[in-house]
Amino acid sequence: MSSFLEMNASAEAEEQPMNTINTTPLVDVMLVLLIVFMITVPVAIHTVPVELPKVYNESTKTKPENINLSVNRDGQVFWNQTLMKSNDELLERFDAAARIKPQPEVHIRADQATQYQHVGRVIVDAQRKGIQKVGFITEPGGASGRR
Repeated sequence: MSSFLEMNASAEAEEQPMNTINTTPLVDVMLVLLIVFMITVPVAIHTVPVELPKVYNESTKTKPENINLSVNRDGQVFWNQTLMKSNDELLERFDAAARIKPQPEVHIRADQATQYQHVGRVIVDAQRKGIQKVGFITEPGGASGRR
């Protein structure tokens, strides 16, 4: 009978909740982290001394020597805010600009409702007179946000 009481007492002891924290897993994790830091810190410190370049974020600015052409929805061409009365006047200006060294860039701004033939005519005229750099100015964002 005494063995039965001893078994009953040991069963009651096992059923009681444990009131201490098991720190073994915490110690294991901390030791692993310590080892990882001991290995990686010397690698990060002992590198080749290099002075990295500094980055400057500058917005693109139109240079004063660039030519800004605007084409409105009616097909009228403006050379730096001046209306070109005829295509011959535009060709003369392209011819003069093509002879300048270094040659200026031509930036074309066209209204969204402008027919392509008006913009295409300006591009062909610039190419015929020997302009090397022709670019387009657009609004940021593009058509991807529209539906």
